[in-house]
Amino acid sequence: MVTRAALWGTMLLLGACSKGISTDDLLQPNSGGAMTVSESSRHAFSRPATNLSVAQRGEFFIGNAFFNSPWVVAPASASARDGLGPLFNARSCDGCHNNDGRGVPPLKEDEQPVSLVIQFATSTPGDNNEPQADPNYGVNFNPFAIGGVPPEGKLRIRHRQIAGTYADGTPYTLLAPEYLLEELAYGELAADTKLSPRVAPAVFGSGLLEAIPEQQILERNDPEDADKDGISGRPNYVWDPLVGRAVLGRFGWKLNQPDIAHQTAAAFSSEMGMTSSFRPQEICMPVQTECVNAPTGGQPEISDEIFDHMVSYQRMLAVPVRRNLDAPEVKRGAKLFLDSGCESCHRASFKTGNVEGQPWLSGQTIHPFTDMLLHDMGEGLADGRADFAASGSEWRTSPLWGLGLQKTVNGHTRLLHDGRARDVSEAILWHGGEGERAKEAFRNLSRQDREALLKFIDSL
Repeated sequence: MVTRAALWGTMLLLGACSKGISTDDLLQPNSGGAMTVSESSRHAFSRPATNLSVAQRGEFFIGNAFFNSPWVVAPASASARDGLGPLFNARSCDGCHNNDGRGVPPLKEDEQPVSLVIQFATSTPGDNNEPQADPNYGVNFNPFAIGGVPPEGKLRIRHRQIAGTYADGTPYTLLAPEYLLEELAYGELAADTKLSPRVAPAVFGSGLLEAIPEQQILERNDPEDADKDGISGRPNYVWDPLVGRAVLGRFGWKLNQPDIAHQTAAAFSSEMGMTSSFRPQEICMPVQTECVNAPTGGQPEISDEIFDHMVSYQRMLAVPVRRNLDAPEVKRGAKLFLDSGCESCHRASFKTGNVEGQPWLSGQTIHPFTDMLLHDMGEGLADGRADFAASGSEWRTSPLWGLGLQKTVNGHTRLLHDGRARDVSEAILWHGGEGERAKEAFRNLSRQDREALLKFIDSL
């Protein structure tokens, strides 16, 4: 008799094998190629790549200092570090990306978000298909402000429990969050404004993801599901004002930023209220008069020199080495990962291109476990907010490298775009849409097989 679990495994194994992937491809120790470091402490995501020159390591530590130090209110004697706000979410990059790892949603009822941001967009996109800001609150909800400026309001999160069971009868519970904006200081949101909660992603290994040739990413572009495997990954193309055209999106939960520099400038602007040459405009909306009239830290508030240091720092961050790859349970978990269809989206391997002026990134065989594409993840995870070509239910495939060290580095195991999943199992069980088949394959596994699959993911 063929069980449902066996049938799911067979269907997905055929799809995986057709791509020529073996379990050996999933068990490579050096996830970052020559940029891999042997580190498993709380600093595992914050180390410089081992293949840097002495001068490059000096550049790394300069950028590290700016990334981790708080910015201050203008005017200040430390003029290189002033200009915070007037409205903001965090005072430093590390405030959201603690130890260069993943952020976390508020875990206490009265806690205001720092590494979780609420992004806004009206239902009608603007020029170049770019999301349009709420007329009163802009592109981001800012719960903090400098003195004399009213913060935009408070966020409250309440959860609805969703009960389910694995095929073997083991129960589980998922938490579905609802986001409530209260004590709004500048009037109501526009009637058609959509809210998108997004937790800060990890930044280690970003330079390697930026260095993947576009043609490799497009190898799995299959918007019409031509191979009939149920996976319809597609790229996001976003407007780059510096070159005056749409380019491939690589960063952000909906792949809405083309490179590290644009991602960094966007975070400075919307989450710290600071201008740069990439984004020279203040974020204050016309109704926010105290914000509009507040002192600034100059034009731009972040000098090009400091900005370049911080971008270079992110490009030089290493990836931690894999662990426990010889354990039988991890090896069995790798096969289950492949058989369940997880690799169809969480692509194991890429090879970076030749990056001019950045030899440490060039020609590296890496194993990030992402395809750098958008996937429709179903209504359960949808936020309804379109972002360039990404629909309200599409999300990028999150890289899995380093996942087994998240608890050590960041002190939590929250996952997905808004941190709703309390662990890896819950993250898998939230998969819908294109991830439905892989989720069902996982749900139909025996307890021992589920544990083996999770052990494999923990080895990342």
